Amino acid sequence: MSALADSTRSRLLLVLERHELTVGELCAVVQLPQSTVSRHLKTLGDEDWVSSRAEGTSRRYRMSLDRLEPSAKRLWTLVREQVASLPAAEQDVLRLGSVLAQRSTRSQEFFSTAAGQWDRLRAELFGRRADLLGLLGMLDPAWTVGDLGCGTGQVSESLAPFVRRVVAVDGSPAMLGAAHGRLDGIANVEVRAGELEALPIADGELDAALLFLVLHYVAEPAAALAEARRVLRPGGVLLVVDMTPHDREEYRQAMGHVWLGFAPDELQGWMTDADLGGFRYVALPADPAAKGPALFAARATAG
Repeated sequence: MSALADSTRSRLLLVLERHELTVGELCAVVQLPQSTVSRHLKTLGDEDWVSSRAEGTSRRYRMSLDRLEPSAKRLWTLVREQVASLPAAEQDVLRLGSVLAQRSTRSQEFFSTAAGQWDRLRAELFGRRADLLGLLGMLDPAWTVGDLGCGTGQVSESLAPFVRRVVAVDGSPAMLGAAHGRLDGIANVEVRAGELEALPIADGELDAALLFLVLHYVAEPAAALAEARRVLRPGGVLLVVDMTPHDREEYRQAMGHVWLGFAPDELQGWMTDADLGGFRYVALPADPAAKGPALFAARATAG
């Protein structure tokens, strides 16, 4: 009751009940010096009427309505009704609208000047893969996912936080050694040795399977796709990411590529034969910094 006896503190609570604000914003709303507002906030904080959190070099304050005891909530209901009718409180509401509008204006001013550079700025701040990594949050957390042809385990490492289990398979001892080194300590990733045409995975063990830049190394892609279908549960998803058709013959000698990319019709035919339906093939946007052929993402589901 002593904390609410001061009308300024009650006005602050009225504002903070609905909005989280900094001291500077509160000063603009109630038109009082920072020292005065800070003093009142300390009193309210000591009595558990408000809580705060750090954000950079400042703090944001909010009324702790959910932390109040029932008797305090009833008291505030009575006080709020009286305070809200005060002319000063009505002016606070008007100034609050201006303060909140300024927040939006500052954001708009930034984007109006940075729109042309935003992609570069975002990459500098958060990395070029931030958007793709964030999208992994859309995966079903109950899934078991197969990273077929896992290589050094980079994709498995990215998938692991978002799904129940990852089964990483590769046939190269060197790649498996690198994958073990990268994935050691990640409890929900299991690394297995095996070929794509004879996967060390039980029938229907996977909810989803991924062939990421590996199908062009396989002598018989149709056999690998049929094997991927075997280890998927009915309705499970297969995703193939690989190169679109290209004419870089040097890749055969330099990197051991067997196939120079895959056309949609060719890939769809193999998937249909493997009882994989709902085929979709999407060419991916080219990365200006990439030196290789363009990529595609092809998706199908187990029948």
